[in-house]
Amino acid sequence: MKNLVFDVSVILDLWLKRVSSEQQHIIAGLLVEGENNGHCCWVSSSSLPVLELISCAELKKSGMAPSQAGDAAQALIAELMSKVKLLSNYSFNQTDALQIDNDLEDAQMVMAASALHGLTAIVTNDKRLKTGDKLDQVSPIEVAKWLQAKGENQSIDFIDLKTQQDAIRPQLEQNIYRVLEHGQYIMGPEVAQLEQRLVDYTGAKYCITVASGTEALLISLMALGIKPGDEVITTPFTFAATVEVIVLLGIKPVFVDIEPDTCNINASLIEAKITANTKAIMPVSLYGQVPDMDEINAIAAKYNLSVIEDAAQSFGAMYKTKKSCNVSTIACTSFFPSKPLGCYGDGGAIFTSDEALAQACREIRVHGQSKRYTHTRVGVGGRMDTLQCAVILAKFDRFEWEVQQRLKIGQRYNELIDQQGIKRVKQRADRNSVFAQYTVFVEGREALQQKLNAVGVPTAVHYPIPMNFQPAYQHLCCPDCTPNATVAGKQVMSLPMGADLAPEQQGRIIDALKTHYQQASQ
Repeated sequence: MKNLVFDVSVILDLWLKRVSSEQQHIIAGLLVEGENNGHCCWVSSSSLPVLELISCAELKKSGMAPSQAGDAAQALIAELMSKVKLLSNYSFNQTDALQIDNDLEDAQMVMAASALHGLTAIVTNDKRLKTGDKLDQVSPIEVAKWLQAKGENQSIDFIDLKTQQDAIRPQLEQNIYRVLEHGQYIMGPEVAQLEQRLVDYTGAKYCITVASGTEALLISLMALGIKPGDEVITTPFTFAATVEVIVLLGIKPVFVDIEPDTCNINASLIEAKITANTKAIMPVSLYGQVPDMDEINAIAAKYNLSVIEDAAQSFGAMYKTKKSCNVSTIACTSFFPSKPLGCYGDGGAIFTSDEALAQACREIRVHGQSKRYTHTRVGVGGRMDTLQCAVILAKFDRFEWEVQQRLKIGQRYNELIDQQGIKRVKQRADRNSVFAQYTVFVEGREALQQKLNAVGVPTAVHYPIPMNFQPAYQHLCCPDCTPNATVAGKQVMSLPMGADLAPEQQGRIIDALKTHYQQASQ
């Protein structure tokens, strides 16, 4: 997303009709089009009193009564605020403001604009304005050309958190300020507020926020009472956290191979791995898609096993008529910044509809306390801090839109990738994926990654080495018992993905892939 920050003079030119009708039309059009045309319009909060003062004075000069002029100026301000986002002016910036420009209002605007991410231009007719090296300066007439030319060859973010942050900046700043104001940094009111919103969203009866997705898995295993010597069936094709929490508790992980097309655990292979020591199944909803939970739950019910969904990558996804995190005995998600719903640090949550299990999780996350200084069970320091909950709350109003965007972008990827004949991770018809990663299978991965990176297209590998080949865990499982995971580790490659991935960026990614394969075939 490109940013346009409007100078006071440009807004006044529109309101007071100080420029040609053509320029008025251009300025009004920029403000109306906004994000629908790939740019975001901003006004510095320091500009508002200046706009009100000058517009009111000019309206009075034109013969309008003082009270009417005041009302008219406020109406113009209100209309403007419905079309733009407001930039904050931080106290720590004010000392340096006059070093930028002798005009304090201009200096404050430039300082505020400099905090924005991505390409940013000050829209002004004032050639004397000093914008510094980070910001561009364009007149209203030049904006269209600037929007078209800028960023064509800019590197694409693998995950774009900057555009999202700019989009939610007012709510984000307000939520953080509230925490700073009340000072309850641990278990403040935002914690319970977030837990209720997560319950409402997923349909699970209970939610317990915790310090990370890893902590969520650890606490869930502890709450279920799974002990050293017991076994938990899981997938080797996952991030280390899935397996490390099992091993940390002295439990034996039993690996089941993956489906070659989804990279999720192959439910049809689970039953053969069950022994007298098996206590739970821990499927991972990899890349944002839930595995075959009906079959997994049926097997678990047959053998009286618990099911722990590792939903670190799938929050927001649907499995048939239910949401991920509400399709098993207990579920865990992560709010790591790169996840579909992420905070600005570590965070996670546990979901269950079992009241006793929920209470056990709550006690374990505060060192096993049933009440203050009464430790009824072994626990950990596993609370999610209030500031991180405040960040998630700021993101939540936008989240469902982001899920729909991910589905739309993922489907477009599918169509474009299929046209190129590239093998990709498949999505099952009875569920969707939130595409925490968009993953393809490629040969000659390292060379392809280098070529893509050279043209500004980053990639990642999730995951190159299955857990049963990792030095810390390879003694726990024979390497040749998970052949699909072994092949996937050598071929998977993830492309840039996120709700704010622009169509032109996605086109550049596909063009880069197309160019590589055309050159390789010559």
